Order: sequence, then structure tokens, then C-alpha cells
Amino acid sequence: MPRSVNTVASRARRKKVMKLTRGYFGRRKNVWTVAKNAWEKGMVYAYRDRKAKKRNFRSLWIQRINAAARLEGVSYSRLMGMMKEQNIDINRKVLADLAVNHPDAFKAVVKKAMNKN
Repeated sequence: MPRSVNTVASRARRKKVMKLTRGYFGRRKNVWTVAKNAWEKGMVYAYRDRKAKKRNFRSLWIQRINAAARLEGVSYSRLMGMMKEQNIDINRKVLADLAVNHPDAFKAVVKKAMNKN
């Protein structure tokens, strides 16, 4: 009995990967083993960097908040501590947006956080 290898499925699987590597440079786009390795490595980088992106943005937001807070005469850590004391729950993304695009609103938040009632 002849050996069954299901060429249709394996060809389709390879074709799918080759289509995904179309824009790559050199053999990465047209040699199956090299293309497969390049695509798999790319997927690893994509997974890793989706996590890194979150860290980078949080870091950026903190820097923006710190810069705006220092213009108001308070450091980032003191501001966040005072906000927690006053039960002001604004996340860093929104706070950074206020600091950059709506400085008056940011000043109001800082003033509210500094009130000792």
C-alpha cells in the first residue's frame, strides 16, 4: 500500500507561513526552513514586546506626571501618596493625559490632593 503523506495539507501549511514572510529580506522570504524560523522568531518578539509596550507606556506616563507635578511644586511620589490618602482614583494614563493636554484640570487634581481636611 502506498504511503499517505497528505501533501495538500502540508503544502497549505507551508504556503500560509510563506505568505506571512513575504516582506522579509533574502532567504527569509523564500526558503521554507529559514522562513519558518524567521516567522517563529518574529512571533516570539511580538509576544515579548506586547508586554514591554505596557511597561514603556507606564514609564512614559510616570515621567509626564512627574514633570507636571514638579511644576506645581510636588514630586511624583508625594503626589501619588497624597492622591491615595484623599481617595482620588485616577489612573496614570488619564493623569498623564491631563498633565499634557489639560494643565488646568491637572492643577485642580493636584490642589484637591494637597487639601488636608
